[in-house]
Amino acid sequence: MGRTVVIFAAGSRGDVQPSLALGRALTRQGDAVRLLASTRYRQLITEAGLQFHSLPADPGEIIESPEGQELLAGRRNPVAFIRGMDRIMRPLFSRLLAQTQAGAEGADLVLAPALGLLGVHLSQYLRIPHAIIHFQPSQPTGAFSHPFTPAARFLGPFGNRLSFEAVDLGSWLVCRRYINTWRREGLGLPALSRLGPRRRVRRAPVLCAFSPTVVPRPPDWGPNVHLTGFWHHEQPLWKPPRRLLGFLDDGPRPVYVGFGSMKTSDPEATDRVVRAALRRAGLRGVLAGDPATSDDDMLVVEDTPHSWLFPRMAAVVHHGGAGTTAAALRSGVPSLVCPFFGDQPYWADRVHSLGVGPKPLPSRRLTVSALADRLRAVSEDGGHAEAARRLGRALTAEDGVGRACTVLNELVG
Repeated sequence: MGRTVVIFAAGSRGDVQPSLALGRALTRQGDAVRLLASTRYRQLITEAGLQFHSLPADPGEIIESPEGQELLAGRRNPVAFIRGMDRIMRPLFSRLLAQTQAGAEGADLVLAPALGLLGVHLSQYLRIPHAIIHFQPSQPTGAFSHPFTPAARFLGPFGNRLSFEAVDLGSWLVCRRYINTWRREGLGLPALSRLGPRRRVRRAPVLCAFSPTVVPRPPDWGPNVHLTGFWHHEQPLWKPPRRLLGFLDDGPRPVYVGFGSMKTSDPEATDRVVRAALRRAGLRGVLAGDPATSDDDMLVVEDTPHSWLFPRMAAVVHHGGAGTTAAALRSGVPSLVCPFFGDQPYWADRVHSLGVGPKPLPSRRLTVSALADRLRAVSEDGGHAEAARRLGRALTAEDGVGRACTVLNELVG
């Protein structure tokens, strides 16, 4: 086909890896694909055979910064969270938008998440089609509230829909002044009102990069919303180190514990809690972190592909990011989710509701006794294990990227 497809992937690895999966599928059918992402993902993207364009925002550095830690501490207050995001992004926004514009030049199709609505503005500027990517359910519905508002679960259909409108409006108000300046001075487009490009967004094609088996399709979503299934990425060049293979062969299946880009206020104390809880539950562990801190019963690993590691575990303990949750569910082993903020409580609730893991344990409540109790539940409950196996088989049978490619081919011939 020879199209140039640009995918905006400014988030964490949980956003980048599904975009890689889609990008590789598009290149196999003859498209050129360019990912706009943080520099830390350059090698991952180029090894996958995709073009890379660097963006100045690095989610990991933001989370680890004092401002990011303050943001996490106030995550239960939506107003404080929005204000904190504004403080963090203010010095980055102008550079981020300029690099986004440069990276999108020459595109025939733009794919971007809903946050900031960048795909809408680039589509107008370049006069090309665009589609919105949802890594969590973000299309208004009366069936449930927005994943970013987990406390608002009993609002009824009207209140549920209103929660989506509130999140969209809040994110637009945070970005509005920067985006309107960019539209006028960079894109040569008129500024938008306080409501933003709402109608244009509601009509746009939406690719939901998650499975209808995990998130049943609400009846009030329109035909422009496509639940494709998860977008799964393999790393063909990765080889497991001997130390990891030896540890796996040297005893019963361990439990993986890792929280991705999330950090607690005291990571060393959290590490001590995790190790003590695993030992109290009588379990070996594979932990994410510095390999030099390994013990006989605790192997600590650096970057290890979840698609290879998780199926070899007895259970997976994670933060509930969309990408990690997808990998854990697909692996066929049970999960314990310790959510921090954002959409993570939503995915934690889905894991529990599907029967593939015990009740979530929020990160702020991590103690040795609480974690040990949940570890026993996730590793000893045969019901969780059987439900996880069934769900894993169902998700493995899906072809999310194939369905997404079909939708995009119909959008842009």
